[in-house]
Amino acid sequence: MKKVKVLVLVLCLLLSFTVCGQAVLSQAKNDIVILFTSDVHGSVDSGWTYSGIDVIRKQLIAKGNHVILVDNGDAVQGDPLATMTDGGAIIELMNTLGYDIATPGNHEFDYGMERFMELVEMADFPYISCNFNKAGKLIFDPYIIKDIDGTKIAFVGITTPWTLRSSTPKYFMDKDGNYIYGFMQGEGGQKLYAAVQKAVDEARAKGADYVIAMAHLGNVAEDAPYTYADVLVNTTGIDVLLDGHSHDLDQVTMVNKAGKKVLRSACGTKLEAIGYVRITAEGEISTGLYKWDNDDNAVEVLGLESIMNEASKKAKAEFSAALAEVVAKSTVDLLTKDPASGVRIVRNQETNIGDLCADAYRYISGADIAFVNGGGVRSDLRKGNITREDIFKIHPFGNMLCVCEATGQEIIDALEFSVHAWPEEFGGWLCPSGISYEVHTYLDSSVQIDEAGMFVGVNGEYRVKNVYVGDEPLDLNKTYTVASHNYLLQNMGDGYTMFADNVYTRDNVMVDVQVLSTYITRGLDGVIGEEYAESQGRIIFVEEK
Repeated sequence: MKKVKVLVLVLCLLLSFTVCGQAVLSQAKNDIVILFTSDVHGSVDSGWTYSGIDVIRKQLIAKGNHVILVDNGDAVQGDPLATMTDGGAIIELMNTLGYDIATPGNHEFDYGMERFMELVEMADFPYISCNFNKAGKLIFDPYIIKDIDGTKIAFVGITTPWTLRSSTPKYFMDKDGNYIYGFMQGEGGQKLYAAVQKAVDEARAKGADYVIAMAHLGNVAEDAPYTYADVLVNTTGIDVLLDGHSHDLDQVTMVNKAGKKVLRSACGTKLEAIGYVRITAEGEISTGLYKWDNDDNAVEVLGLESIMNEASKKAKAEFSAALAEVVAKSTVDLLTKDPASGVRIVRNQETNIGDLCADAYRYISGADIAFVNGGGVRSDLRKGNITREDIFKIHPFGNMLCVCEATGQEIIDALEFSVHAWPEEFGGWLCPSGISYEVHTYLDSSVQIDEAGMFVGVNGEYRVKNVYVGDEPLDLNKTYTVASHNYLLQNMGDGYTMFADNVYTRDNVMVDVQVLSTYITRGLDGVIGEEYAESQGRIIFVEEK
């Protein structure tokens, strides 16, 4: 029998951080527990599963606790169930589970603004955000106050302004390319901080005893000035910040602008943990995680009984047979992470799976060069049989293959933008095919970006040097054909502005999962072999001048 590491951990506190004496005495007769999820990415049957959330909540209620369930964004996109229903199946499951509040993350917008608003209408719970706006007018309520036995808890929603580049920029624009939607970006973060402070102050003025920020901000340095730390050190009045976006599990105590302690809690991704905030009747606040440390999901390991079991089964039944079909096999592991450390590298290094995905675009298109953004490669591909579901997990976005004409100058600008955040991660890190180059890491980046994180230009020496297309040096004045998907090329995804207005020789040819599937089944005759055992040396790092 497979060893189960988690049985002793079920419903046990693994991590707990407490701040005492900050808040007023709670009026509630029993403890108030706020359960939160984030970055589920459609993986409702991973980790704890939605069934696990249901069981944990029921046990907490049975012990006399008041329980509130909230989500911090990136729920409706990711796994095939989400992709194949444009998020609809996930909203229906969230309704069944009984979420109380949600905050939109950057991936809530991946199906387009119109579809997101349809999902909002489908939801039996409200979305909140103090900074998501259209022409300066907030789309949702900035906060909601819950009254629990006389204790008023305000929930303030915050969505990362980098949504403008990490989702599809054109979704936030009018037909003339002008932004009409925004997230209080700009002014070095001051607009965002002011929006958060306004919401907090209004909630306090309405009698809120506690303020819980539901944030999709993250802790990645490249996301400054919009990280959770940036927000907390520039605001006052928040007791706890529940965070998502960077998929971490950190439980942190910080000091706000007024010198008071604030708790920050994150719960990872794909239900590997369920976060909680506990407010006792004595006014003590603590945060922690119910962590699931097992490859199999909680329903399978623990035999959890929940209404969510049947609901999830019903939602997936329609697609299960098609997704389970074996379409190819691999003789090697293709990984997004370093196998030794487990650290994700597909967003700042060349990887064998990135090479594979980029090669697929060049194979299908016949273009000189192909790129895939590292942030769009979402899952590993393990040795053995490959199912349709495996391929869906790698490319869950439904992006379409395009080919444009681009000058050598535009191409080197794209490469330079790709490496501007290195060694930090960047979702727009380019996985290349048909092109090789050096990255001189001893040079500081000279890339200029605007307040939305979009590429403006390069004002200084390029880090990228010795670029070759095939066996020939890149000619800055020559025109090449470049293949990728509509997200990156046409829609300026991840901030790539240099290709949007170019001539397109092929437009919306094939969806991303079909691109990869066709390459593996036809281009590789159904077998990924030893040629992909390692990355292929297309990106060389030069550390010294």
